[in-house]
Amino acid sequence: MIRINRQVVTPKELSEQISRKEKRAIVEKMAAYNEFYDYQTINQLQLELTFRIHTMQAAIELNKSGAKFTTFTYSFCNKKYWDRLSNGGFLIKPGVLPSTAILDLIANGKLYAFECSTAIAIVLYIATLYSIGRERFNELFRGLYLMDWQFDEDLPIYQKYGDDYLPGDVLHFNNPDFDPKQPHWRAENVIYFGDDQYYGHGVGIRNANTIINFLNKKRKPNPETSAYLMRLITRPYYQAF
Repeated sequence: MIRINRQVVTPKELSEQISRKEKRAIVEKMAAYNEFYDYQTINQLQLELTFRIHTMQAAIELNKSGAKFTTFTYSFCNKKYWDRLSNGGFLIKPGVLPSTAILDLIANGKLYAFECSTAIAIVLYIATLYSIGRERFNELFRGLYLMDWQFDEDLPIYQKYGDDYLPGDVLHFNNPDFDPKQPHWRAENVIYFGDDQYYGHGVGIRNANTIINFLNKKRKPNPETSAYLMRLITRPYYQAF
């Protein structure tokens, strides 16, 4: 359910302010869940919807970019904009605009390789740029650092348990019986598109069964537990913007 200024509102009541088809689909899902989605103003809701749309857009673009999947040990990046650190993370070079550096991952994806958690961070940073614009993005993320789940304090992230999945959410497939020789397949972090479609770096845009079957092929001998979609949701704190 959606509450604005402590009042429950229906999708019909929001139809004039929110007319875009993709946003209305998210609003319909919000309204159908028993969870409360609270906003002080309609503008806060609009910003979240915009951010979610941009998250899916960024995931599609990264999927098409040619960026490769690899572990932290073998990660690489475009040295024009980034320094690769010893832990496999990427730190923006001094004097480079954050917007230029992050968009290079889309424009020149073949010059990059990283694992799936860093891919999620990249998607969320690009979505932030699309949502707040270059000027503000460049002000907030001057020391941009891409590494696993380490987010800048100006892009606050939180996690919750539940199954009120919404398009643009970060979700997680767990693989408890992963092959110890391939520990990077212990899980797959994904962007949820709705309609049983998920983007995961290294697997592409697939349905849940395809991702589960893929992970099940990366298990130890004589596995007992199938991979599965967790009841864990990761979201930016949209109202911080």
